[in-house]
Formats: sequence, C-alpha cells, structure tokens
Amino acid sequence: MGLCWWTVEVVVLTTVFSSLLLVRADEHDHKYTDKEEVVLWMNTVGPYHNRQETYKYFSLPFCVGTKKTISHYHETLGEALQGVELEFSGLDIKYKEEVLQTTYCDIELDKPKRDAFVYAIKNHYWYQMYIDDLPIWGIVGEADENGEDYYLWTYKKLEIGQNGNRIVDVNLTSEGKVKLVPNTRIPMSYSVKWKKSDVKFEDRFDKYLDPSFFQHRIHWFSIFNSFMMVIFLVGLVSMILMRTLRKDYARYSKEEEMDDMDRDLGDEYGWKQVHGDVFRPSSHPLIFSSLIGSGCQIFSVSLIVIIVAMIEDLYTERGSMLSTAIFVYAATSPVNGYFGGSLYAKQGGRRWIKQMFIGAFLIPAMVCGTAFFINFIAIYYHASRAIPFGTMVAVCCICFFVILPLNLVGTILGRNLSGQPNFPCRVNAVPRPIPEKKWFMEPAVIVCLGGILPFGSIFIEMYFIFTSFWAYKIYYVYGFMMLVLVILCIVTVCVTIVCTYFLLNAEDYRWQWTSFLSAASTAVYVYMYSFYYYFFKTKSGGLHGNKCLCEEDLHKCENRLETVQRRCGSANTSSRSKRAQSLHLFCKKRIWYLV
Repeated sequence: MGLCWWTVEVVVLTTVFSSLLLVRADEHDHKYTDKEEVVLWMNTVGPYHNRQETYKYFSLPFCVGTKKTISHYHETLGEALQGVELEFSGLDIKYKEEVLQTTYCDIELDKPKRDAFVYAIKNHYWYQMYIDDLPIWGIVGEADENGEDYYLWTYKKLEIGQNGNRIVDVNLTSEGKVKLVPNTRIPMSYSVKWKKSDVKFEDRFDKYLDPSFFQHRIHWFSIFNSFMMVIFLVGLVSMILMRTLRKDYARYSKEEEMDDMDRDLGDEYGWKQVHGDVFRPSSHPLIFSSLIGSGCQIFSVSLIVIIVAMIEDLYTERGSMLSTAIFVYAATSPVNGYFGGSLYAKQGGRRWIKQMFIGAFLIPAMVCGTAFFINFIAIYYHASRAIPFGTMVAVCCICFFVILPLNLVGTILGRNLSGQPNFPCRVNAVPRPIPEKKWFMEPAVIVCLGGILPFGSIFIEMYFIFTSFWAYKIYYVYGFMMLVLVILCIVTVCVTIVCTYFLLNAEDYRWQWTSFLSAASTAVYVYMYSFYYYFFKTKSGGLHGNKCLCEEDLHKCENRLETVQRRCGSANTSSRSKRAQSLHLFCKKRIWYLV
C-alpha cells in the first residue's frame, strides 16, 4: 500500500513539475527551415485603456481562416492562470514564403454582429496576436469624426523580419477600412512579407521595452533616497545596540548564577525589568508560527524568482513568471514547515499537525480564494481571465500532493533540529503586570507607524510595478527590484528592532505580535496605494471601465508621437492616405496612455 502511494505521488509530482518547467511557449525551439509552418495565434481582445479586461479574440464575430489543423500547440499553467487564450487564426503562413493579399474568409454582417463591432469600436477595442512568441497588436476599427459611421479594418498586412533561421521582428499594418452596414458581406484578407533583419534573436524583445520610463532619473533618485534611509536606520539601531544593550548581555547570560536578592537589588529600569517575561509564548502561537513560516517562504520565493528573472529574462515568455513563482513556491514549502514548526515547538505548542496544515494552506487558501472569486466574475462576463476547470484541479493537486508533503518534511525537521527552547534567561513563573504608558507607546500606534518607512522605501518601485500591470509596459528591470528588496529587508529589520525596543522600554513584554505587525503593516499601505493607483492613475472604472479618452489631453501626445510611431511601424504622418491617418490616430491614442 505504501509503495502504491509513493508511486502515485511520484507520477503526480512529475506531471505537475513538467507543466511548470521553463519551456518555450511553442513546442519547437524557435528555429525554422524554409517553408516550415509558422503559427499565427489569436489571443485576446479588449478595451485599450483597461489591460486587465480581456475577452477571447473570437468573442467578436471575426471569421477563421481556411486552415484547420496545426502541427503543435502548447499552453503552460502560467498562461492558463493569466488568461492567455491562444486560438489558431487559420491563416496559412510558411517561413520565408511571401503571401500576396489573399481573402481568407467573409463575415456575414447581420445586425447583432454589427452591434458587437460598433460596441468594440466605441470602446477602443484592440486585439493581441502572437507569432513565434512575439506579440502583435492591432485596433479593431475606428469611427468617423461625427461618431455616426463606424469602420472595420479588414486587411492584416504582416511584415516579418528574419535573421538566419529565426524570427526576430513582426510588424502589423491594418488597412482596408470598410464601413459597417447591416446585411452585407465583408471580406477579410491578409498578406505576409518577409525581410532580412540585423536584429539578434536575443535582442528581439528590446523594441517592446521602454528604457526611458523604467530607467528614468526619478527611479535612480528613489534608490538613492532609500539607501540614505537605510544608512540612517542602521546607524540608529547600531547606537541602540552598542550603547544600551552590549554591556548588559553578559550580565543576563549569567543570571542563573545570581540569587534572588542580587536580582532584586539590581538597578533595573525600563526594558530591563521585563527580561524575565519577554520569552513567554505569544498569544495564539499556532497562528503566529504559521504566519512566520509563511513569511519566510514568501521571502525565499521572492528572492529566488527575482534572481531567476534577472538571469533568464522571463518577460520574453508568456506566463513564465507565474509558472516559475508557482514552481518555486511549491519547492520551498520545507522552509515554511521548518521555521513555522520549530517556532511552534519552542513556544510549547502540541497541536503540531494542525499548525502544519494551517501553515501549508494559509497563503494558497487566500490567493486561490481571491482568484476563484474573481474567476466567477470573469465567467459571468465571459472574459478570457476565467480559469479553466482543469487548471483549478492542477492547482489543487499542487497544494495537496506537493506543498503539503514538503511542508510535513520541513515541520518534522524543524521540530527535531531546532524545536527545543534555548532562551538565554529564565522565564518568570508569574507574569508581571504591564504599567500604564503614553498613547504613542501603545502596540496599535507602533504597528501603524512601523510600516511607513518600509513603504516609503518601495513606493516608487510599486508605481512602476503597478504601471506594468495596468498599462502596456513590460517590466524588465529586475536589478532595480533586487536592490529594492534588499533595501526593504534592511529597513524592515531596523524598524522592527526600534519598535520592539520602544515597546519593551515601556515595560510591555508583548512584543511578538507587535514586531510582526509593525513590519506587516507595510502590506496594508501597499494595498491602500493600489486603490489610489487604480482610481486616480488608470482610466478604468467599474467592472467594464468603458471610459472614452479625453480629447483635450491628446495634445500631450504630439511631443512623443515620432518615437512611438517607430514602434507602431508608422508611415509618414504628413501623408493623407487612409492608412497613415488611421495609424496616426492609433498612435495618438497609445501615447496618451503612456504620457
């Protein structure tokens, strides 16, 4: 029976981990031979000003090409969780084989289909496609100046750059503007042009990055400002430790040799009077130890994922960041069990199995509960963010067959290796009363004030992270993120030491929860800032967020139009052709959001 159980577990581990490994988003190795199949994937469609509101591409009444089968298809767990809905376009594209303008299908435009296209055009819908992992964006259509007539772009003109046997560049030009009139037939066409490019395969994502935004001088200034904060706090803590605590450590380490009279005649004051009570178990030790273990695991996951992202450039692969985070979180479960289990044992806890279950499922339950709640909303609105049932089952399997067993191993090791109390002084049999203290020494006040400095050290970086989440920017400066993580750790440690010292100096020995929450309150400030960013920095609103772009702000785009036009593959904007005018308008809408 035991052998069967381990066999089943090995099979599950192999299946789960194989789906999480960092593989390419296609089943080939990005190398092509002449006339080999190149797949154009249709991903999602949604309003331009709300990146998180996306739907399946064919939720709009687009038609499919004539080709029905392809030789490969691949989807990782991270893609499924992030709402990447890859659907085959049906277009027949072969490597280095040019295609002249060819009609691949016709749209029978009845009234419901026209209404769907009109709604999409009114709300500035655009779609995303992929060729060899390279994203391509195109706008659905446009309205005339009076907003009475609506036009659909029917011609996809693809220009693909190749360097040897690899694809290094893709550009899309939308042409063929057709007025939407009910009960008409609209032909959809495409063409493919291949060109040689000097871009290296390793540098093909550079054109999607925005160094002028992420490496702006305010970014460097924030790092410098945070380092100054670190120096100040480290100096403050060092002064407290060196001047106040160092000379007393030797005395308390010899406390066992002193009799009660010597102890009573000592010149103790402030924090020195509670030295016999500070090692009492915290209130609710089961929850406290579970939170500590989960925090150690989250720190390990953050550190490892950032290092991997710096080395591997995870932003070039769809869903690879999330897949890596899930894999690393599952693999570091023993860290959770070790630190949580050992702390719970030191505090005299006896229900270690319950503590292990809570520690193992605390973070997954909160994350999955929130994700599943959002998933119900996505299902109701038929959004692409809806998580498939099979993916939910895979996540549950990871929790029960990977995280839980590894957490059990860590808990057993923690209890046996470092679960015995090794306090430097004796704990008093009777707890001393806590005296009255000033209002600013209360634990609630210390907790609220403790998170301000750590949040201030990461404030600017959170702005860039939120911008990459809500706007069309790829976050790639993981070196900055590593520096900010180090600064955050140092500032948090220093703030926790200072807050604990102030509390103990007020002769309040209930320091465990205060020290934990004074650092954890940083997350509350980040959560509050996320609401501020959503309501005041994005153009979203409600569940749909269908706000129109403000025309009076479009003049902000003009100064950056030339730069972004190169990204859009724009022609000369002075041209009066339909193509140039449409692309000019599209770039202006895009720049308005970037500004």
